[in-house]
Amino acid sequence: MSLFKDKTLLITGGTGSFGNAVLNRFLTSDIGEIRILSRDEKKQDDMRHEYQAKFPGYADKIKFYIGDVRDINSIRPAMVGVDFIFHAAALKQVPSCEFFPMEAVKTNVIGTENVLTAAIDAGVKNIVCLSTDKAAYPVNAMGTSKAMMEKVIVAKSRTVSPDKTKICCTRYGNVMCSRGSVIPLWIEQIRQGNPITITEPTMTRFIMSLDEAVDLVLFAFEHGESGDILVQKAPACTIETQAKAVLELFDKEGKSEIKIIGIRHGEKMYETLLTNEECHNAIDMGNFYRVPCDKRGLNYDKYVNVGDTERNPLTEFNSSNTELLSVEKTKQKIASLKYIQEELLK
Repeated sequence: MSLFKDKTLLITGGTGSFGNAVLNRFLTSDIGEIRILSRDEKKQDDMRHEYQAKFPGYADKIKFYIGDVRDINSIRPAMVGVDFIFHAAALKQVPSCEFFPMEAVKTNVIGTENVLTAAIDAGVKNIVCLSTDKAAYPVNAMGTSKAMMEKVIVAKSRTVSPDKTKICCTRYGNVMCSRGSVIPLWIEQIRQGNPITITEPTMTRFIMSLDEAVDLVLFAFEHGESGDILVQKAPACTIETQAKAVLELFDKEGKSEIKIIGIRHGEKMYETLLTNEECHNAIDMGNFYRVPCDKRGLNYDKYVNVGDTERNPLTEFNSSNTELLSVEKTKQKIASLKYIQEELLK
């Protein structure tokens, strides 16, 4: 953690699952201060009391700021003296964004522009923004707004020297047991003796833990160059496989069954972490892929006669052509989560 020694980190949308995961990872380290920026005072108050109880010797490192990324003037005070930012504030629920697409635009696109502008003005050194696999080949409002968010990030990275402010983006799939995700819902359905509901059994999704999401952000923070999009090589499974794994963990008596309810608004059969077009320039970094920013200018005349014939042999990286986990391997991955271990003790 030496890169963060005595530094100030700001997390936008910091009361969410990602913000809590970062606090659990960093709070007892040599970091100087962690600022939580969000618009919900109740969630901030709950978080304040939780960490005062969990880490009484370190909780004073956490500072809370009320603000909304949609309003640039409300977030500027939180940027003063900040060294690094993890930008996690977003509208993430696919169905709600389908019904209120302009709200997704205001938070995910305009909100990101505001965060980057305020951060650059304040001299923040390093910003990592969190995106989603739904931004690749988007078919829903949430994914489309996140795709535009990525464009804003890349474009903004061209306007500032990386020596002053480095801006990177991470893109990842479903984070298991994060707020609003399906596994906690299934656990509750099992405990109530109800069937667990799935949309479409053959649908595939990337799966990762909150700790892996934090690892990806830290990798981007340390190894990314300004304008990069960084992706973790995540495994995937079908929705049916994931449901069966949860049943094997929590329904020992076999009382619950799987009920298919059909695809919801805006859902895809599989998700994509790297598009076929991005694979052209993707750099394999072991457990991660790095997609560098296209640094060509607007003068396309000089490209009329000179093309690029080299191409990365990698093709589209999606949740159907990555490693598909079996029920047993999915169960092992789910069972390794702290949230699941705590729920199994109840």
